[in-house]
Formats: sequence, C-alpha cells, structure tokens
Amino acid sequence: MSRKHSLFAQEHAYGAPSSVLRRALLGGVVLAVLLAVAGLLAYLARAESPASAKPSPTPASTQRPASPTATPSGRAAGAAPPKTSDPIVFAKAATKVLWTYDTRAVFRAEHVAGLKRWMTGEKKYNDWESVSDQVPGPVLWSRMHDNRQYATAKVGEGHFPQAFKTALAQDPGAITEAYVYAVTVTGKQSIAWKGSGAGAESRSTTLAVQCRPDKACALVGVLPSVAP
Repeated sequence: MSRKHSLFAQEHAYGAPSSVLRRALLGGVVLAVLLAVAGLLAYLARAESPASAKPSPTPASTQRPASPTATPSGRAAGAAPPKTSDPIVFAKAATKVLWTYDTRAVFRAEHVAGLKRWMTGEKKYNDWESVSDQVPGPVLWSRMHDNRQYATAKVGEGHFPQAFKTALAQDPGAITEAYVYAVTVTGKQSIAWKGSGAGAESRSTTLAVQCRPDKACALVGVLPSVAP
C-alpha cells in the first residue's frame, strides 16, 4: 500500500478522537431518536474541548509547497447533491462523494467546497467537522498530489440501521422536529497512484441525513462508528 495512503490513515485515526470531543451537541430531539444506534452517544452527547486540536505537521512538512500552481480556482469540485426526499438515496450519493477524491486535478479547497454543498443549512444540526475529518489535511493532500493519488468508489447497499428502526417504531413522532435519519451504506473504494494502486477495499459508513417533508435531503454528518 502507498505510503501516502498509509499517512492518510494515520492522520485520520490520530485526529478522530479529538475531533469527536470538539463536535457540538446536535439537539435533544435527534438524541432521543438516535441514541439507540451504536456509537451515537459519542456523536450526539460529546462535549467541546478547547484544548483539543488536530496534530500540527512537522516543520519539514510545512516547508513543502501546497501544489505546483499558486492558488485554487475557487470552484467547488465533485457531484452536486441530488434533489431527493429519500434518505437512503441521498446517503448513497453522499457516500460516493465522501469516498471519491482526485488530488491530481483538484485542490483540497475545491474538494472541501464541493462537500460543503451537501450539508444542511440548519446550524443546529450541521456537524461539518465530522465530514471535514474525512478529508486529508493540507500537507498530506500536497504529498498525495505529488504522488498523483486518486480514489474512486462504488456504492452498494444502503439501509436504516436496525436499532434506528426500532427506536423510531417505539416513538414515531420523535423524528418530526429535526427529521434526521441514520443510514448505513456499504461499498468499495479503489485507490490508485502513479504506477500502482491498492485495489478495491470494502468499506461501510453510517451517515446522519436530514430530509424534511418540504425540502430536499441534506447531510448532517458522519457517525464515528458504523451502525449495523
């Protein structure tokens, strides 16, 4: 496996715990509906930690140029969110975008701008940090660019986790304030770099998706653990 891919895995694993502590409480209604899903207690009830922060790059790394060209174009990269009221359809599309990147042709800022288009506009429920944590940091993105690394994704199945369905059946009205659904998606991600590649690796994730009756679905966040 590429050293660049390994670095991404190390950065993501190291940064995740502190990021979990920093994320804001999503709201009492969402908590009541989703706490039954495995891992959601940490996602919804975590407290902010002012001292927590992602690890800083080493001095040697900070001296590397961000990319061969000077500035990003300001565009938002990636597919636009679908206009759908189906949480599973939306979650599958969002997962494909989260698992896809191309450091050869897209600046990190453009990639991030593309992901932001998928987020809910309701600040109370918007957990942008859980989504941005899925993106390699600026220094690592630069190294991956040097290695011409990119990833493609094939999304398979999506479903409501059983614990979520059980909780919703017990209290159907609990979801009607926030309209946030838990959706677990499975699929495969293929990573390639100049002269080589890692092949297709099976992946799964659980997303929180908001689908109000009068609006198209939007992404709330990525859960810290997969709910079966």
